[in-house]
Amino acid sequence: MDLLDYAFMQRALLAAVLVGVTAPAIGTYLVQRRQAVMGDGIGHVAMTGVALGFLLNASPVWMATLVAVIGAVGMELIRSRGKTSGDIALAMLFYGGLAGGVMIINLAPGGSTANLTSYLFGSITTVSAEDVTAVVILAAFVIAVTLGLRRQLFAVCQDEEFARVTGLPVRFLNLLIAVTAAVTVTVAMRIVGLLLVSAMMVIPVAAAQRVTRGFTATLSVAMVIGVLVSLSGTTLTYYIDAPSGGTIVLLAIGVFMVMTALSTPLARRRANAARAAEEVCTRDDVKV
Repeated sequence: MDLLDYAFMQRALLAAVLVGVTAPAIGTYLVQRRQAVMGDGIGHVAMTGVALGFLLNASPVWMATLVAVIGAVGMELIRSRGKTSGDIALAMLFYGGLAGGVMIINLAPGGSTANLTSYLFGSITTVSAEDVTAVVILAAFVIAVTLGLRRQLFAVCQDEEFARVTGLPVRFLNLLIAVTAAVTVTVAMRIVGLLLVSAMMVIPVAAAQRVTRGFTATLSVAMVIGVLVSLSGTTLTYYIDAPSGGTIVLLAIGVFMVMTALSTPLARRRANAARAAEEVCTRDDVKV
């Protein structure tokens, strides 16, 4: 049978597309802000939400979303204060979330520990119809924010002081970025896993930066890369019976290496073109 004949693969591929779009979309802003590891920290905090979902017999996706959003808002408030002790506070928040998840999952009904593994590293066979519904709703929010407010978010990420002078609500936009990152983590956790989701926020963006110039081009190429590696990794997982998260991330790293190899001659060509244009301008000045 073809892989699309299986309902679980249809759900997994749909979720993979949404992960491929949303993770690099918010990741582009995080990389611009030099907060590439924020997704990793939120993933640690979201683990407590997943564990609470098992304990309370509620949806782990929605519980993880709630806890991740609270944690992300806390991270942003700590970051905005800019104190030296902020790094320590963030570390305590990250690892406290991870430790809390481990402790809570032990109180949950039997079998929860095994199910938790699929949330940590991703699993295409465990994506339920309810998960897909939640992922579609959350992904729609992420896409609306990252694309609909891209000018405002870019301004805040580029220069907060300038954005504040122009009248933008900087504090609100900063919190919105944090909340959107938290939502993206829960979108991606069923396919990529909480411990690897940060890679999908960063690696496609880093790969795109190798061959693009400008924010919009980087955002667009990163999303294309994200979709390609998510779909390819999910499909490959079906055939080789490997963890989906690890497969997708390794493919993303492979794309990054290819882009890096391509960037060297591209950069040389750009440099030669710039040099030629400069020589033309110099000759024109001399003639004048």
